[in-house]
Amino acid sequence: MEGVFFRCPPAWERLLPPGVLGAERAEELAERYWPLLALTRRGCEALGDTAALCRVLLVPGDWAPSLDHIAAETVVTYGLSHRDSLTLSSLTEPVLCVQRQLPRPDGAVIEPQEFPLPDLPGPAAELLPLLGLRLLQLPQTKEALLW
Repeated sequence: MEGVFFRCPPAWERLLPPGVLGAERAEELAERYWPLLALTRRGCEALGDTAALCRVLLVPGDWAPSLDHIAAETVVTYGLSHRDSLTLSSLTEPVLCVQRQLPRPDGAVIEPQEFPLPDLPGPAAELLPLLGLRLLQLPQTKEALLW
């Protein structure tokens, strides 16, 4: 399974799951169909009106309505809103919360549940796009989100 993280922060590159590429140029996204496309706010801003095709789009919840030039089978939103597909149910002892059933790019499904998070290399709220990417890309085992 392959995915792309557009404008991945350099400090996160070593934390990307196997098979996920970092892309810096918007044109790279338009070159093919992506099973998984992940965007940060910075990536959304830099994308402009570049068209892209993907199976699963991981995007900040407040940006999802403005990305109509991206054709995605499923949009998974992340953020601190109760409307987001992925959020945190606690900030003091971070818990990743899957709000609704999510299809993975490989066809498997992630059921609504909570994942207590281990020590993270930064604040959980800032790492939500990376946590979502790892959740959608890695095999579902106890160690799936461990660093």
